[in-house]
Amino acid sequence: MTPFGARLRGAMDARGPLCVGIDPHASLLADWGLGDDIAGLERFTRTVVDALADKVAVLKPQSAFFERFGSRGIAVLERAVADARAAGALVLMDAKRGDIGSTMAAYASAYLDPASPLFSDAVTVSPYLGFGSLRPALDAARASGSGVFVLALTSNPEGAEVQHAVRADGATVAATVLDHLKEENAEEARAGLLGSYGAVVGATLGGAAGEAGADLAIGGPLLAPGIGAQGATPADLPGVFGAAVRNVVPSVSRGVLRHGPDPASLASAALRLADQVRAVAE
Repeated sequence: MTPFGARLRGAMDARGPLCVGIDPHASLLADWGLGDDIAGLERFTRTVVDALADKVAVLKPQSAFFERFGSRGIAVLERAVADARAAGALVLMDAKRGDIGSTMAAYASAYLDPASPLFSDAVTVSPYLGFGSLRPALDAARASGSGVFVLALTSNPEGAEVQHAVRADGATVAATVLDHLKEENAEEARAGLLGSYGAVVGATLGGAAGEAGADLAIGGPLLAPGIGAQGATPADLPGVFGAAVRNVVPSVSRGVLRHGPDPASLASAALRLADQVRAVAE
């Protein structure tokens, strides 16, 4: 398979640089007039996929909101992944998995093995058991042409107590994570290509990346949550990401999903945001 970084660059160029989350939490289901049950979950998910999968670059289902319904919820998630990919969207599974050894390998198999019913184009992972603990996922992604997004400088305020912590060598934890990702993307960078190993960096951070000594030029994509309900706008992106802004994939959930359940309104909101991001990234 063509590496994820190359496929992502193509999708961003063709459809605009935007990732839309699929987050069927109870309050949003209620806003759509749906029950907080399997029927509501399935109706919500199918509506979002049908409205957006042939229009946006990336769809990002949040696994937890499906897991809470048990095996029936996972079945809805499996179908959503397959239908979204069939319609041309890249699927980023927002699972934030992090463990060691055989357990990390099992997570990698669940999301990054083409034989798995949950096989996705990319997955989010947590590096806070040490970046080396992610090696099974990194290797699995390379083998299958998939991608990995590693938490680095997240948009939640609590993240700073870990991510801004300073190591014995004077580097922050976040800077160390980003340096590792730059190493993983080095081969693609030398060829002038976008790497497949990305970082999660909040769009709401302002100058915090600089304060953490973080170099965002990692040669791979930067998933940027925080657009919309968390307060950031596309206009904020250049100030946060600087020269790396062309590699930014802003992630929005409620800012688009609140326009449902009308499919046309969902699509219009997503396309409008994609155009706004494209304008500031060019």
